[in-house]
Amino acid sequence: MPLKVALVVLLLAVGLVPRRRRGPHPAPVAAKPVPGTRCPELPADSWWHADVSDLPVHRRSDAWMTRMSPEANLHPDFGPTTRYGIPVTVVGRDHPRVRVRFRYAAESDRVRYPLGRRTRIEGGRRSAGDRHAVVVDRDRCRLYETWLTRKVDGRWRAGSGAVWSLRSNDLRPAGWTSADAAGLPILPGLLRWDEVRTDRIDHAIRFTTDVTSRHYLWPARHHAGSRASLRFPPMGARFRLDPAYRPRGLGTLARRVVRAMKTYGLVLADNGSPWYFQGAASRRWPERLVEDLKQIPARRFEAVDTSCLMVHRESAEADPARCR
Repeated sequence: MPLKVALVVLLLAVGLVPRRRRGPHPAPVAAKPVPGTRCPELPADSWWHADVSDLPVHRRSDAWMTRMSPEANLHPDFGPTTRYGIPVTVVGRDHPRVRVRFRYAAESDRVRYPLGRRTRIEGGRRSAGDRHAVVVDRDRCRLYETWLTRKVDGRWRAGSGAVWSLRSNDLRPAGWTSADAAGLPILPGLLRWDEVRTDRIDHAIRFTTDVTSRHYLWPARHHAGSRASLRFPPMGARFRLDPAYRPRGLGTLARRVVRAMKTYGLVLADNGSPWYFQGAASRRWPERLVEDLKQIPARRFEAVDTSCLMVHRESAEADPARCR
């Protein structure tokens, strides 16, 4: 052992040189902003932005896939009309806040929400669907999301609601829902036209399947499953497109989405039609892109184990170094 190294070891042993202590985690680096704001779409070290291309296959991947209509193709749940997709509304700090009465009040954030006449609701206000409302306060960088959003006799009502800081990796309390069955935010899982157009997709994409387990995986916080068996997919499960898949015949835009699905994957976030994946509502979605995305076979996906990324169970912070 070199003399210098031996001296340092000796000084450490007798306590004359302080041992390195683990300090607090460094402040999250900002991800690309939400359109129309300077707010990050959650921190860059969020689980949503983690590259899963080299993570191990989950040991239950085969079992889950057999129960998720693997013979189907993916279905983009958005298109060149605002009737499809989940709209995002951006407001300022001066937007009026209103009280919302929730069906699941015990698991909702009971604060005033910036809802109003211009709030865009999934499918429209008369829709019979999920009627998600996703609202970003561009001044406070806060995200407000509600499910089954509607106005009855002049008062706002919803099934559930959640509020998030877009600068934080904080999770909801364990067991709590959000505006999504998985207890996760919706916004970071929406595919957007602007990021496809500029080839800057840097996050996992939200999707649904019909039959799920009564379990959830970090960082999900809630389930809405009908099966006790672990052989059915749980909320929070992440699925990666096979790196060997070749998108033959698909256009340039669809190939960008394929690359993102290989890098960041899909996140099971709610119950619904198998392999429907969600995007932000926009009239600018090209018909060719939507049709191309319908050609991606579900059987080419596999579940990945993201547990090694976890820094703390109460945070969505992901550390890839833990997986090496």
